[in-house]
Amino acid sequence: MTFSETIKGWYHRNKRELPWRRTTAPYKIWLSEIMLQQTRVDQGLPYYLKFEKAYPTVFDLANAPEEEVLKLWQGLGYYSRARNLHHTAKYIAFERNGQFPSSYKELLKLKGVGDYTASAIASISFNEAAPVVDGNVYRVLSRFFGVDIPINSTKGIKYFKQLAGELIDRDDPAVFNQGIMEFGAIQCKPKSPNCSVCPLNSGCVALRDNLVDQLPVKTKKAKLKHRYFNYLIIHNERETLLFRRTKKDIWQHLYEFPLIESDQALERDDIIRDPEFQKHIGENNYFKLSRYNQKSIVHKLSHQHIHTTFWSVYLENDIRGGIDKSEVKTYPVPVLIANFVREYEF
Repeated sequence: MTFSETIKGWYHRNKRELPWRRTTAPYKIWLSEIMLQQTRVDQGLPYYLKFEKAYPTVFDLANAPEEEVLKLWQGLGYYSRARNLHHTAKYIAFERNGQFPSSYKELLKLKGVGDYTASAIASISFNEAAPVVDGNVYRVLSRFFGVDIPINSTKGIKYFKQLAGELIDRDDPAVFNQGIMEFGAIQCKPKSPNCSVCPLNSGCVALRDNLVDQLPVKTKKAKLKHRYFNYLIIHNERETLLFRRTKKDIWQHLYEFPLIESDQALERDDIIRDPEFQKHIGENNYFKLSRYNQKSIVHKLSHQHIHTTFWSVYLENDIRGGIDKSEVKTYPVPVLIANFVREYEF
């Protein structure tokens, strides 16, 4: 039995029942693939179901306000995916009358659609023999063939894409692609895979040479960046302040409290002297300043850690530009802030 036949046979016996596997509609496939990038299936599934219910067609998604889309996405992370999703939905709906491109090369031109997503849509929706290569596929191929080329290197990306292209079942690319991804997720897991029941174990180089725990190989990650966020929860009995993040940075277009960012932890006097604090409070306004959290909260992102302190700035006067406290929960905010609002019932 060939490699592709083994993968397909295993898939038919072991695949998980997931909603996007009951359709070949490019909109649904695209939605699922964008959501599952850098996201586990169990984490992404509830979001997919929410989006599918709220936006059953690409026209529904295109016509939705961006803030509503970001609010539904809240907690899934990598918010640029949501912004690109919305942008592309508008293009498909308004420029292409709801029709997705039907080839890998044309799909690649869509904003937010990379090699992997274009290959998935092309193969599943249009039966094009475009090989998918995601983290699961890298792992399966690296172990089975004993390849130690770093999967995040230019050479590795090219090599594994070519290898997957040689292996793909050209008569049934959709099942092969879904099969090898599922095989990597369930059978050839990152840690402690059950190699004794693997249908590929007789030909697996990594198993033969005791390299399962060492493959695939990755080059070292970029240096971790540490940032220090001081959020000013400026409030009175009724109101508080929120602002939209507009810079090209993490959480773009999400909302947050007034922010003082620093290169180290700040104390109370540092906060009072900061221009951002002065801008909102002014010299003559009576305020009470205190910490919500005594110990910094560390919010971990892929390449940076956000060390966060929330400061209560209580005012007796009205707040210029303030919103009702009860409205905070309706705004799309980073999980860091959503957790704060929930914990302190703000």
